[in-house]
Amino acid sequence: MARLQNKVAIVTGGASGFGEGIARRFAEEGAKIVVADLNLKGAERVAGDIGKAAVAVQTDVSQRAEIERMVATAMDAFGRVDVMVNNAGYTHRNGDMLKVEEDTFDLITAVNMKAIYYSTLAVAPIMESQGGGSIITTASTAGLRPRPGLTWYNASKGWAITATKSMAVELAPKNIRVNALCPVAGETGMLAQFMGEDTPELRARFRASIPLGRLSTPLDIANAALWLASDEAAFITGVALEVDGGRCI
Repeated sequence: MARLQNKVAIVTGGASGFGEGIARRFAEEGAKIVVADLNLKGAERVAGDIGKAAVAVQTDVSQRAEIERMVATAMDAFGRVDVMVNNAGYTHRNGDMLKVEEDTFDLITAVNMKAIYYSTLAVAPIMESQGGGSIITTASTAGLRPRPGLTWYNASKGWAITATKSMAVELAPKNIRVNALCPVAGETGMLAQFMGEDTPELRARFRASIPLGRLSTPLDIANAALWLASDEAAFITGVALEVDGGRCI
């Protein structure tokens, strides 16, 4: 399969979880990958497994200069940027919204919101000069159907979904498609934060709220991202695609 042949994709948060799944799946379909993550060793591991079609870069997505360096790395290595995947995310632990510290709130907004602004400033002019591109953000079912205990995280993902739709309208004349993925919680390092703690009982209760009866996997999210990034979705923009086993029904 080569649905992303000759395309270059940047994936933030690419060292683990959904981001790692997306990076590996895109590479299987022919894309060249920039694996960006604060965890450089993890990013190097993923890029090393992919091979010469991938490079790793340490990136703090809350910092504009680091986003710009990430995009410059893509251009230096591969000469173009076709797909920008804003996947890096951060959350507070499930609990009382009044007890979330301000520095935690600020980091949520920086990683989940402002990073999208920074990356768009960096890649949109490149994509326009190339004749088009695709921007994909990992949002969340929390932005569509918020639940108690994750209020500030929920709000940041609602922002990401609204930004996606607004960006889609404004960038459409430049042939830049903008979409969001809305996963239900999955088998990633953030699961314990979402649930408050990770116990078999809590997992069972959470799985019971998902009609298809399981948590999401990195491959579930990667396959959805692959479709949105591919030419098969050439007429798809501004969607918040639920990848949730029916959770939002």
